[in-house]
Amino acid sequence: MAQNDPKTFLITGVSSGLGQAFATAALDAGHRVIGTVRRNEDAAAFAARSTDRAFPLQLDLTDFASIPAAVAEAEQRAGAIDALVNNAGYGHEGAVEESSLDDLQRQFATNVFGPVAMMKAVLPGMRQRRAGRIINVTSMGGFITLPGIAYYCGSKFALEGISESLGKEVAPFGIFVTALAPGQFRTDWAGRSMDRTARSIPDYDRVMDPIRAARQAKSGRQPGDPAKAAQALLKLVNAPSPPTRLFLGDDALELVGQKLEAMTAEIAAWETLSRSTAFDS
Repeated sequence: MAQNDPKTFLITGVSSGLGQAFATAALDAGHRVIGTVRRNEDAAAFAARSTDRAFPLQLDLTDFASIPAAVAEAEQRAGAIDALVNNAGYGHEGAVEESSLDDLQRQFATNVFGPVAMMKAVLPGMRQRRAGRIINVTSMGGFITLPGIAYYCGSKFALEGISESLGKEVAPFGIFVTALAPGQFRTDWAGRSMDRTARSIPDYDRVMDPIRAARQAKSGRQPGDPAKAAQALLKLVNAPSPPTRLFLGDDALELVGQKLEAMTAEIAAWETLSRSTAFDS
């Protein structure tokens, strides 16, 4: 398939946020889009976007056993999947000591296990065709960290690592895997979509209260434009040699740059100890 030919996209979480923007851009560019949703009304709204190119797929991404059959059924309706965009996910906010292990399990079920199940469902076909693109939407929080979102950062770190390793496994088959890591974009991620653990330990007030207040105040005023992120996604899918990782946004680039500088300095400061562990020759 030529780079600019119509493609079949499978995009998770198309009812709002970046997923909605991604689906809109792909449909506007003439592509077919299988979009996962969870509610009947969202499925109807998505189908109305195009009578012959928008294919809603009602799916709970944490019902891992149902994913292979659902993807196979979607491919029968829309055609072989050229590009999987693992977008669906949410953020958990809470200090680790205040947050339950159930919170952690739910975060990883949606942000890690669901995307992996989706990848496993599309990989046999892509491998057989010797072509395919997998875009895993991670976050700048998959490389830099902030207090109060440890579970979220952990899930995105995990998806980043899986993406990078998988990319090396499937490169011989003509399949490219990219971790797409946005900074702050104007979606509901920090608003109604965020799961917040109730505060319970006063010692964390100085850390958590200002962060929570600032994040809620900034919701709806983030600097990133989802429509521009969607155009970046289309360019990424059409790139002949896409990157392993692509950061989106000035804030992501700035914070990632700061972390790289800090890491380089820390590695140098502790280099002697790092090199002290070999057997004596």
